[in-house]
Amino acid sequence: MYGTLISRKGKVFAGVALAAASALVLAGCSTGGGGGDPTTEPTGSADPGTSAPSGEALTLKLGSLLPQTGSLSFLGPPMESGVLLAVEEVNAANAGITIDYTPADEGDTKNKVFETSIESLRGKGITALIGAASSGVSKLILDGNVEAGIMQISPSNTSPDFTAWKDNSLYFRTAPSDLLQGEVLGNLIADDGHATLAVLYQNDAYGSGLDKAITETFEGTGGEVVEHQTFNVGDTQFDAQIQAVVAANPDAVAIVSYEEFKALAPALVSAGITADQMYLVDGNLSNYGADMSIDLTGAQGTRPGPKLEDDFTDRLQAAWTGAGNSEVKDFTYAAEAYDGVILTALAALAAGSTDGADMAAKMAEISGGTGGGEKCTAFAECAALIADGKTIDYDGYSGDVTFDENGDPKGAAIGTYKYEADNLATRTD
Repeated sequence: MYGTLISRKGKVFAGVALAAASALVLAGCSTGGGGGDPTTEPTGSADPGTSAPSGEALTLKLGSLLPQTGSLSFLGPPMESGVLLAVEEVNAANAGITIDYTPADEGDTKNKVFETSIESLRGKGITALIGAASSGVSKLILDGNVEAGIMQISPSNTSPDFTAWKDNSLYFRTAPSDLLQGEVLGNLIADDGHATLAVLYQNDAYGSGLDKAITETFEGTGGEVVEHQTFNVGDTQFDAQIQAVVAANPDAVAIVSYEEFKALAPALVSAGITADQMYLVDGNLSNYGADMSIDLTGAQGTRPGPKLEDDFTDRLQAAWTGAGNSEVKDFTYAAEAYDGVILTALAALAAGSTDGADMAAKMAEISGGTGGGEKCTAFAECAALIADGKTIDYDGYSGDVTFDENGDPKGAAIGTYKYEADNLATRTD
Protein backbone atom coordinates (compact mmCIF):
# COMPACT_ATOMS: atom_id res chain seq x y z
CA MET A 1 0.00 0.00 0.00
CA TYR A 2 1.06 3.60 -0.42
CA GLY A 3 0.24 4.68 3.11
CA THR A 4 -1.25 3.80 6.44
CA LEU A 5 -4.08 5.10 8.55
CA ILE A 6 -2.27 6.44 11.59
CA SER A 7 -4.30 7.49 14.62
CA ARG A 8 -3.04 9.65 17.47
CA LYS A 9 -5.41 11.57 19.69
CA GLY A 10 -8.12 10.87 17.15
CA LYS A 11 -6.22 12.41 14.24
CA VAL A 12 -4.82 11.13 10.97
CA PHE A 13 -1.35 12.64 10.69
CA ALA A 14 -0.20 11.30 7.37
CA GLY A 15 -1.53 12.88 4.22
CA VAL A 16 -1.77 9.35 2.95
CA ALA A 17 -4.31 6.87 4.27
CA LEU A 18 -5.19 3.20 3.86
CA ALA A 19 -8.86 2.28 3.91
CA ALA A 20 -11.82 1.14 1.86
CA ALA A 21 -12.17 3.49 -1.06
CA SER A 22 -14.11 4.54 -4.14
CA ALA A 23 -13.40 5.96 -7.56
CA LEU A 24 -14.49 7.69 -10.80
CA VAL A 25 -13.64 7.51 -14.43
CA LEU A 26 -12.98 9.57 -17.53
CA ALA A 27 -11.52 8.95 -20.96
CA GLY A 28 -11.07 10.05 -24.56
CA CYS A 29 -9.90 13.14 -26.38
CA SER A 30 -11.75 16.37 -25.73
CA THR A 31 -13.85 17.81 -28.51
CA GLY A 32 -13.90 21.40 -27.34
CA GLY A 33 -10.22 21.84 -26.48
CA GLY A 34 -9.42 19.90 -29.45
CA GLY A 35 -7.21 17.42 -30.98
CA GLY A 36 -6.88 14.01 -32.41
CA ASP A 37 -9.38 11.20 -32.37
CA PRO A 38 -8.13 8.46 -30.02
CA THR A 39 -10.57 5.86 -31.32
CA THR A 40 -8.63 2.79 -32.36
CA GLU A 41 -10.04 0.55 -35.05
CA PRO A 42 -10.17 -3.10 -33.97
CA THR A 43 -7.97 -5.64 -35.68
CA GLY A 44 -9.28 -8.78 -33.99
CA SER A 45 -12.02 -10.90 -35.50
CA ALA A 46 -14.10 -11.65 -32.42
CA ASP A 47 -17.53 -10.10 -32.08
CA PRO A 48 -17.66 -7.53 -29.24
CA GLY A 49 -19.12 -8.87 -26.02
CA THR A 50 -18.38 -12.51 -26.91
CA SER A 51 -15.62 -15.05 -26.45
CA ALA A 52 -13.03 -15.25 -29.23
CA PRO A 53 -12.41 -18.54 -31.00
CA SER A 54 -9.28 -20.28 -29.75
CA GLY A 55 -6.13 -18.52 -30.93
CA GLU A 56 -7.91 -15.37 -32.07
CA ALA A 57 -7.69 -11.97 -30.41
CA LEU A 58 -10.49 -10.45 -28.41
CA THR A 59 -11.94 -7.10 -29.40
CA LEU A 60 -13.14 -4.94 -26.50
CA LYS A 61 -15.64 -2.20 -27.27
CA LEU A 62 -14.70 0.35 -24.61
CA GLY A 63 -16.38 3.70 -24.06
CA SER A 64 -15.45 6.60 -21.82
CA LEU A 65 -17.75 9.20 -20.32
CA LEU A 66 -15.58 12.01 -18.99
CA PRO A 67 -16.13 15.79 -18.72
CA GLN A 68 -15.07 17.71 -21.80
CA THR A 69 -17.59 20.46 -20.88
CA GLY A 70 -19.30 21.56 -17.68
CA SER A 71 -18.14 22.23 -14.14
CA LEU A 72 -15.63 19.35 -14.08
CA SER A 73 -14.10 20.02 -17.49
CA PHE A 74 -10.74 20.94 -15.93
CA LEU A 75 -10.49 17.31 -14.75
CA GLY A 76 -11.19 15.93 -18.21
CA PRO A 77 -7.68 16.15 -19.75
CA PRO A 78 -5.84 14.26 -16.98
CA MET A 79 -8.36 11.43 -16.93
CA GLU A 80 -8.70 11.33 -20.70
CA SER A 81 -4.93 11.24 -21.08
CA GLY A 82 -4.81 8.26 -18.73
CA VAL A 83 -7.38 6.39 -20.79
CA LEU A 84 -5.73 7.28 -24.09
CA LEU A 85 -2.29 6.13 -22.90
CA ALA A 86 -3.68 2.84 -21.59
CA VAL A 87 -5.56 2.14 -24.83
CA GLU A 88 -2.41 2.83 -26.85
CA GLU A 89 -0.30 0.54 -24.66
CA VAL A 90 -2.81 -2.32 -24.67
CA ASN A 91 -3.15 -2.20 -28.45
CA ALA A 92 0.62 -1.96 -28.96
CA ALA A 93 1.27 -5.00 -26.77
CA ASN A 94 -0.29 -7.42 -29.29
CA ALA A 95 -1.24 -9.61 -26.33
CA GLY A 96 -4.50 -11.13 -27.50
CA ILE A 97 -6.84 -8.18 -27.10
CA THR A 98 -7.51 -5.02 -29.09
CA ILE A 99 -9.50 -2.09 -27.73
CA ASP A 100 -12.02 -0.38 -30.01
CA TYR A 101 -12.35 2.88 -28.08
CA THR A 102 -15.06 5.53 -28.24
CA PRO A 103 -14.84 8.66 -26.03
CA ALA A 104 -17.87 10.79 -25.14
CA ASP A 105 -18.51 13.99 -23.21
CA GLU A 106 -19.96 13.64 -19.73
CA GLY A 107 -20.79 17.30 -19.22
CA ASP A 108 -22.40 17.64 -15.80
CA THR A 109 -25.74 17.39 -14.03
CA LYS A 110 -26.63 20.92 -15.14
CA ASN A 111 -26.01 20.77 -18.89
CA LYS A 112 -27.00 17.05 -19.02
CA VAL A 113 -24.76 16.27 -21.98
CA PHE A 114 -24.28 12.80 -20.50
CA GLU A 115 -27.86 11.84 -21.38
CA THR A 116 -27.14 11.93 -25.12
CA SER A 117 -23.60 10.62 -24.72
CA ILE A 118 -24.48 7.48 -22.78
CA GLU A 119 -27.25 6.55 -25.19
CA SER A 120 -24.81 6.93 -28.07
CA LEU A 121 -22.23 4.73 -26.35
CA ARG A 122 -24.79 2.04 -25.57
CA GLY A 123 -25.95 2.19 -29.17
CA LYS A 124 -22.39 1.49 -30.33
CA GLY A 125 -22.41 -1.74 -28.33
CA ILE A 126 -19.84 -0.97 -25.66
CA THR A 127 -19.47 -3.65 -22.98
CA ALA A 128 -17.25 -1.60 -20.64
CA LEU A 129 -17.29 2.08 -19.64
CA ILE A 130 -14.67 4.26 -18.01
CA GLY A 131 -16.57 6.93 -16.10
CA ALA A 132 -18.40 8.89 -15.17
CA ALA A 133 -16.22 11.34 -13.30
CA SER A 134 -19.05 12.81 -11.24
CA SER A 135 -20.79 10.68 -8.63
CA GLY A 136 -24.01 12.51 -9.46
CA VAL A 137 -23.80 11.53 -13.13
CA SER A 138 -22.90 7.93 -12.33
CA LYS A 139 -25.96 7.65 -10.13
CA LEU A 140 -28.10 8.67 -13.10
CA ILE A 141 -26.57 6.24 -15.60
CA LEU A 142 -25.57 3.22 -13.53
CA ASP A 143 -28.92 1.44 -13.47
CA GLY A 144 -29.21 1.73 -17.25
CA ASN A 145 -25.70 0.34 -17.68
CA VAL A 146 -26.52 -2.57 -15.40
CA GLU A 147 -29.63 -3.31 -17.44
CA ALA A 148 -27.52 -3.25 -20.62
CA GLY A 149 -24.88 -5.54 -19.10
CA ILE A 150 -22.13 -2.90 -19.29
CA MET A 151 -19.30 -3.09 -16.77
CA GLN A 152 -18.64 0.41 -15.43
CA ILE A 153 -15.43 1.50 -13.72
CA SER A 154 -14.97 5.05 -12.49
CA PRO A 155 -11.65 6.70 -11.67
CA SER A 156 -13.17 9.43 -9.53
CA ASN A 157 -16.59 8.48 -8.10
CA THR A 158 -16.21 9.06 -4.37
CA SER A 159 -19.76 8.91 -3.02
CA PRO A 160 -20.11 6.29 -0.24
CA ASP A 161 -23.50 5.35 -1.76
CA PHE A 162 -21.91 3.16 -4.45
CA THR A 163 -20.63 0.64 -1.92
CA ALA A 164 -24.14 -0.74 -1.35
CA TRP A 165 -25.57 -0.03 -4.83
CA LYS A 166 -27.54 -2.90 -6.42
CA ASP A 167 -25.33 -3.14 -9.49
CA ASN A 168 -25.20 -6.90 -10.22
CA SER A 169 -21.47 -6.66 -9.43
CA LEU A 170 -20.93 -4.61 -12.62
CA TYR A 171 -19.65 -1.41 -10.97
CA PHE A 172 -16.08 -0.69 -9.82
CA ARG A 173 -14.07 2.38 -8.88
CA THR A 174 -10.36 3.00 -8.50
CA ALA A 175 -10.59 6.11 -6.28
CA PRO A 176 -11.31 6.14 -2.53
CA SER A 177 -14.59 7.04 -0.86
CA ASP A 178 -15.28 10.52 0.48
CA LEU A 179 -15.29 8.93 3.91
CA LEU A 180 -11.52 8.58 3.64
CA GLN A 181 -10.74 11.93 2.02
CA GLY A 182 -13.01 13.73 4.49
CA GLU A 183 -11.22 12.06 7.38
CA VAL A 184 -7.80 13.11 6.13
CA LEU A 185 -8.90 16.70 5.45
CA GLY A 186 -10.75 17.05 8.77
CA ASN A 187 -7.68 15.93 10.65
CA LEU A 188 -5.37 18.14 8.58
CA ILE A 189 -7.46 21.17 9.60
CA ALA A 190 -7.34 20.13 13.24
CA ASP A 191 -3.59 19.44 13.08
CA ASP A 192 -3.07 22.98 11.87
CA GLY A 193 -4.48 24.20 15.19
CA HIS A 194 -7.91 25.37 14.04
CA ALA A 195 -10.70 25.08 16.61
CA THR A 196 -13.65 26.25 14.52
CA LEU A 197 -14.58 25.48 10.92
CA ALA A 198 -17.14 26.51 8.31
CA VAL A 199 -17.97 24.23 5.37
CA LEU A 200 -19.08 25.62 2.01
CA TYR A 201 -20.26 22.73 -0.16
CA GLN A 202 -22.15 22.05 -3.35
CA ASN A 203 -25.62 20.61 -3.01
CA ASP A 204 -25.16 17.15 -4.50
CA ALA A 205 -23.97 13.67 -3.51
CA TYR A 206 -20.31 14.70 -3.71
CA GLY A 207 -20.71 17.83 -1.62
CA SER A 208 -22.97 16.39 1.05
CA GLY A 209 -20.81 13.29 1.42
CA LEU A 210 -17.65 15.26 2.00
CA ASP A 211 -19.40 17.75 4.29
CA LYS A 212 -20.54 14.89 6.50
CA ALA A 213 -17.14 13.19 6.59
CA ILE A 214 -15.21 16.41 7.25
CA THR A 215 -17.63 17.45 9.99
CA GLU A 216 -17.61 14.11 11.80
CA THR A 217 -13.82 13.92 11.75
CA PHE A 218 -13.14 17.53 12.74
CA GLU A 219 -15.65 17.45 15.59
CA GLY A 220 -14.25 14.07 16.64
CA THR A 221 -10.94 15.82 17.34
CA GLY A 222 -12.66 18.36 19.61
CA GLY A 223 -13.22 21.07 17.02
CA GLU A 224 -16.55 22.72 16.22
CA VAL A 225 -18.14 23.21 12.80
CA VAL A 226 -19.83 26.58 13.25
CA GLU A 227 -21.48 26.96 9.85
CA HIS A 228 -22.65 24.86 6.88
CA GLN A 229 -23.58 26.63 3.64
CA THR A 230 -24.64 25.05 0.34
CA PHE A 231 -24.79 26.19 -3.27
CA ASN A 232 -25.73 24.58 -6.57
CA VAL A 233 -23.32 23.34 -9.22
CA GLY A 234 -22.93 26.10 -11.78
CA ASP A 235 -23.75 28.98 -9.42
CA THR A 236 -21.74 32.16 -9.87
CA GLN A 237 -23.02 34.33 -7.00
CA PHE A 238 -22.36 33.36 -3.38
CA ASP A 239 -23.02 36.55 -1.42
CA ALA A 240 -25.50 35.08 1.06
CA GLN A 241 -23.41 32.00 1.78
CA ILE A 242 -20.21 33.98 2.29
CA GLN A 243 -21.96 36.49 4.57
CA ALA A 244 -23.14 33.60 6.73
CA VAL A 245 -19.64 32.10 6.84
CA VAL A 246 -18.00 35.39 7.81
CA ALA A 247 -20.64 36.02 10.48
CA ALA A 248 -19.77 32.68 12.10
CA ASN A 249 -16.13 33.83 12.41
CA PRO A 250 -14.45 30.44 11.77
CA ASP A 251 -10.73 29.76 12.03
CA ALA A 252 -10.85 27.86 8.74
CA VAL A 253 -13.16 27.27 5.77
CA ALA A 254 -13.44 23.99 3.87
CA ILE A 255 -14.67 24.48 0.29
CA VAL A 256 -16.18 21.49 -1.50
CA SER A 257 -16.78 22.49 -5.11
CA TYR A 258 -15.79 22.07 -8.71
CA GLU A 259 -14.84 25.06 -10.86
CA GLU A 260 -17.06 27.32 -8.71
CA PHE A 261 -13.94 27.75 -6.58
CA LYS A 262 -12.65 30.26 -9.14
CA ALA A 263 -15.46 32.61 -8.07
CA LEU A 264 -15.69 31.50 -4.44
CA ALA A 265 -12.04 32.09 -3.54
CA PRO A 266 -11.86 35.76 -4.60
CA ALA A 267 -15.22 36.45 -2.93
CA LEU A 268 -14.01 34.88 0.32
CA VAL A 269 -10.82 36.95 0.27
CA SER A 270 -12.83 40.13 -0.37
CA ALA A 271 -14.93 39.26 2.68
CA GLY A 272 -11.88 38.89 4.91
CA ILE A 273 -11.08 35.16 4.71
CA THR A 274 -7.38 34.68 3.93
CA ALA A 275 -6.00 32.02 1.59
CA ASP A 276 -4.23 30.19 4.42
CA GLN A 277 -7.63 29.63 6.05
CA MET A 278 -8.94 27.77 2.99
CA TYR A 279 -8.97 23.99 2.62
CA LEU A 280 -9.76 22.39 -0.73
CA VAL A 281 -10.71 18.92 -2.00
CA ASP A 282 -10.04 16.93 -5.14
CA GLY A 283 -12.85 18.62 -7.07
CA ASN A 284 -11.19 22.04 -6.89
CA LEU A 285 -7.52 21.35 -6.10
CA SER A 286 -5.84 22.38 -9.33
CA ASN A 287 -2.75 24.20 -10.56
CA TYR A 288 -4.62 27.40 -11.35
CA GLY A 289 -1.65 29.58 -12.24
CA ALA A 290 -2.82 32.77 -13.94
CA ASP A 291 -6.39 31.45 -14.15
CA MET A 292 -6.92 32.42 -10.49
CA SER A 293 -7.34 36.13 -9.77
CA ILE A 294 -6.01 35.99 -6.19
CA ASP A 295 -2.90 34.68 -4.49
CA LEU A 296 -3.63 31.22 -3.04
CA THR A 297 -0.34 30.92 -1.14
CA GLY A 298 -0.95 28.96 2.07
CA ALA A 299 -4.22 27.32 1.00
CA GLN A 300 -4.18 23.54 1.46
CA GLY A 301 -6.15 20.55 0.27
CA THR A 302 -6.39 16.82 -0.28
CA ARG A 303 -6.53 14.65 -3.37
CA PRO A 304 -6.63 10.86 -3.76
CA GLY A 305 -3.71 9.13 -5.41
CA PRO A 306 -0.10 8.19 -4.65
CA LYS A 307 2.97 10.00 -5.89
CA LEU A 308 3.41 9.08 -9.54
CA GLU A 309 6.57 7.16 -10.25
CA ASP A 310 9.00 6.65 -13.19
CA ASP A 311 8.14 8.24 -16.54
CA PHE A 312 4.35 7.89 -16.27
CA THR A 313 3.57 11.60 -16.51
CA ASP A 314 5.90 11.96 -19.51
CA ARG A 315 4.06 9.14 -21.26
CA LEU A 316 0.72 10.75 -20.44
CA GLN A 317 1.83 14.05 -21.94
CA ALA A 318 3.23 12.36 -25.04
CA ALA A 319 0.00 10.45 -25.67
CA TRP A 320 -2.20 13.49 -25.03
CA THR A 321 -0.25 16.10 -26.97
CA GLY A 322 0.41 13.57 -29.72
CA ALA A 323 -3.36 13.51 -30.28
CA GLY A 324 -3.31 17.27 -30.87
CA ASN A 325 -4.19 18.50 -27.36
CA SER A 326 -2.54 21.11 -25.16
CA GLU A 327 -0.37 19.85 -22.30
CA VAL A 328 -2.09 18.49 -19.20
CA LYS A 329 -1.72 20.99 -16.33
CA ASP A 330 -1.95 18.47 -13.51
CA PHE A 331 -2.65 14.75 -13.22
CA THR A 332 -5.67 14.42 -10.95
CA TYR A 333 -7.17 10.94 -11.44
CA ALA A 334 -4.97 10.22 -14.47
CA ALA A 335 -3.54 7.12 -12.79
CA GLU A 336 -6.98 5.94 -11.70
CA ALA A 337 -8.28 6.26 -15.27
CA TYR A 338 -5.25 4.50 -16.72
CA ASP A 339 -5.59 1.61 -14.27
CA GLY A 340 -9.30 1.32 -15.03
CA VAL A 341 -8.51 0.54 -18.67
CA ILE A 342 -5.65 -1.84 -17.87
CA LEU A 343 -7.74 -3.75 -15.33
CA THR A 344 -10.61 -4.05 -17.80
CA ALA A 345 -8.35 -5.44 -20.54
CA LEU A 346 -6.71 -7.89 -18.15
CA ALA A 347 -10.10 -9.04 -16.87
CA ALA A 348 -11.17 -9.70 -20.46
CA LEU A 349 -8.04 -11.78 -21.10
CA ALA A 350 -8.53 -13.73 -17.87
CA ALA A 351 -12.18 -14.38 -18.76
CA GLY A 352 -11.48 -15.08 -22.44
CA SER A 353 -14.44 -12.80 -23.12
CA THR A 354 -15.40 -9.14 -23.48
CA ASP A 355 -18.91 -9.66 -22.13
CA GLY A 356 -19.52 -7.18 -19.29
CA ALA A 357 -20.53 -9.77 -16.70
CA ASP A 358 -17.67 -12.08 -17.64
CA MET A 359 -15.09 -9.33 -17.22
CA ALA A 360 -16.65 -8.15 -13.97
CA ALA A 361 -16.44 -11.67 -12.56
CA LYS A 362 -12.64 -11.53 -12.98
CA MET A 363 -11.99 -8.03 -11.59
CA ALA A 364 -11.47 -9.06 -7.96
CA GLU A 365 -9.21 -11.94 -8.97
CA ILE A 366 -6.88 -10.05 -11.31
CA SER A 367 -6.60 -7.13 -8.85
CA GLY A 368 -5.52 -9.39 -5.99
CA GLY A 369 -8.79 -9.38 -4.11
CA THR A 370 -9.10 -13.14 -4.56
CA GLY A 371 -6.97 -15.89 -6.02
CA GLY A 372 -3.55 -15.11 -4.50
CA GLY A 373 -2.15 -14.22 -7.91
CA GLU A 374 1.36 -13.36 -9.00
CA LYS A 375 2.25 -9.67 -8.72
CA CYS A 376 2.70 -7.70 -11.94
CA THR A 377 2.73 -3.98 -12.70
CA ALA A 378 2.54 -3.54 -16.48
CA PHE A 379 -0.06 -4.69 -18.99
CA ALA A 380 2.30 -6.71 -21.21
CA GLU A 381 3.83 -8.44 -18.20
CA CYS A 382 0.43 -9.30 -16.72
CA ALA A 383 -0.97 -10.43 -20.08
CA ALA A 384 1.97 -12.80 -20.57
CA LEU A 385 1.28 -14.42 -17.19
CA ILE A 386 -2.38 -14.89 -18.10
CA ALA A 387 -1.35 -16.44 -21.42
CA ASP A 388 0.78 -18.91 -19.44
CA GLY A 389 -2.30 -19.94 -17.45
CA LYS A 390 -1.32 -18.08 -14.29
CA THR A 391 -3.47 -15.96 -11.96
CA ILE A 392 -2.28 -12.36 -11.63
CA ASP A 393 -2.41 -9.58 -9.04
CA TYR A 394 -2.10 -6.24 -10.88
CA ASP A 395 -0.70 -3.27 -8.97
CA GLY A 396 -0.95 -0.01 -10.89
CA TYR A 397 -0.06 3.65 -10.80
CA SER A 398 -3.04 4.45 -8.58
CA GLY A 399 -1.93 1.94 -5.94
CA ASP A 400 -2.51 -1.72 -5.20
CA VAL A 401 -6.05 -1.48 -6.64
CA THR A 402 -7.38 -4.53 -4.81
CA PHE A 403 -11.15 -4.72 -5.28
CA ASP A 404 -13.41 -5.96 -2.52
CA GLU A 405 -16.80 -7.63 -2.95
CA ASN A 406 -18.46 -4.21 -3.49
CA GLY A 407 -16.14 -3.10 -6.29
CA ASP A 408 -14.34 -0.66 -3.97
CA PRO A 409 -10.54 -0.61 -3.71
CA LYS A 410 -9.47 -2.02 -0.35
CA GLY A 411 -6.69 0.52 0.01
CA ALA A 412 -6.02 4.01 -1.23
CA ALA A 413 -3.61 6.90 -0.87
CA ILE A 414 -4.71 10.44 -0.03
CA GLY A 415 -2.15 13.15 -0.67
CA THR A 416 -2.06 16.54 1.05
CA TYR A 417 -1.10 19.65 -0.91
CA LYS A 418 -0.21 23.29 -0.24
CA TYR A 419 -0.26 26.26 -2.60
CA GLU A 420 2.95 28.18 -3.03
CA ALA A 421 3.99 30.85 -5.53
CA ASP A 422 2.18 31.18 -8.85
CA ASN A 423 -0.92 29.39 -7.51
CA LEU A 424 0.64 25.96 -7.96
CA ALA A 425 -0.01 23.19 -5.43
CA THR A 426 2.88 21.14 -4.07
CA ARG A 427 2.45 17.74 -2.42
CA THR A 428 3.36 17.90 1.28
CA ASP A 429 2.83 14.38 2.62
